[in-house]
Amino acid sequence: MKKSFGMVLAGALLAGGILLASCGKSGANEIVIGGVAPLSGQYTEYGLECKKGIDLAVKEINAAGGINGKKVKFICEDDEGDPAKSVNAYKKLTTQNKVRMVIGSLTSGATIAITQQAQANGVVQIAPAATALAVTDAGNYIFRACFTDPFQGRIGGKFSAVNLGAKKAAILYDIGNDYSVGLMENFVSEFTAQGGSIVSTESYSTNDKDFNAQLTKIKATNPDVVYLPDYYATVALIVKQLRAQGIDTPIVGADGWDGLVGLLAGESGDEFVNGYYSNHYAADSTSPAVQKFVQSFKDEYKVAPNAFAALGYDSMCMLKDAIVSAGSADPAAVREALEKTDSDYVTGHITFDEKHNPVKSAVMIKLTKDGGDLSSAYEATVDIK
Repeated sequence: MKKSFGMVLAGALLAGGILLASCGKSGANEIVIGGVAPLSGQYTEYGLECKKGIDLAVKEINAAGGINGKKVKFICEDDEGDPAKSVNAYKKLTTQNKVRMVIGSLTSGATIAITQQAQANGVVQIAPAATALAVTDAGNYIFRACFTDPFQGRIGGKFSAVNLGAKKAAILYDIGNDYSVGLMENFVSEFTAQGGSIVSTESYSTNDKDFNAQLTKIKATNPDVVYLPDYYATVALIVKQLRAQGIDTPIVGADGWDGLVGLLAGESGDEFVNGYYSNHYAADSTSPAVQKFVQSFKDEYKVAPNAFAALGYDSMCMLKDAIVSAGSADPAAVREALEKTDSDYVTGHITFDEKHNPVKSAVMIKLTKDGGDLSSAYEATVDIK
């Protein structure tokens, strides 16, 4: 295993977007890094945390002498999680700032909106947190730092059946959201493969606020677990209505839940006790690499980093390692170097498969109460072979 910048920084690691390349006149002494992330709008929590992770990595890279002797400059464009605005951000960064490598955006739809252009332009794109399987379909210039929806959907199904011992599962998902649909389908596949049965499958439309009709049907089936594959803001609404209906079973979700603790700050959060979700890393892991990253992040921002911060940090560190290995910021050379990634980062040991998806395990996080506030804690590591 090669020695990497991630290892030097205690094992480096998004959900945001970065674009990276040397730009300006020949011999310029800096590398400009652009970002595409939802810094406002519905997914602000994801974008801001990812940017913090990126900013921390950039600070550490520059303190260590930069990349191949050049300082890093980071420019981040806000896409509000809107695919059309992601395209505008991509065009601005690649035409005005001349970047030739991109990481972003955070949600799958916003990320996929620019993959075809990146591939056609020979621009390296890394998706820190976009988990839809189709993200890397555009071609060999597209990578991701996170695991895929099929993988984490199956993780949720296996955890529910094996770790929680559930025999009957109910599902409530967003029929118009590829992320939610993909997770639902793969949860069903793995949960039933583990001997469980799906007793209720209910859906809703994006931006719905009232889920009581669906929850009434779910309650009537008396499930052992309820799977809720959606983003944290919607899940917060669903769970309050679910508990109000007297459904007290465990609830399970995916990485879109990350951000709930921040969203519910100042509220009791009691409805989320007995809740679990799959994620990319656990901040309370005893891994030295994780603990060094967490401490550095706390020193910088006075709060603990969530998974989007870790993915942003790892994405930057993987790019840095690839540029160093290639000896160049030329996108073709960096692409080839990224394909050979085989190093430890904050979110785990990472190699890439033939579709440029990382090969690594997932953790399950438990939501609990700590001193009266909702908090998260490592519950288990789950893998699918």
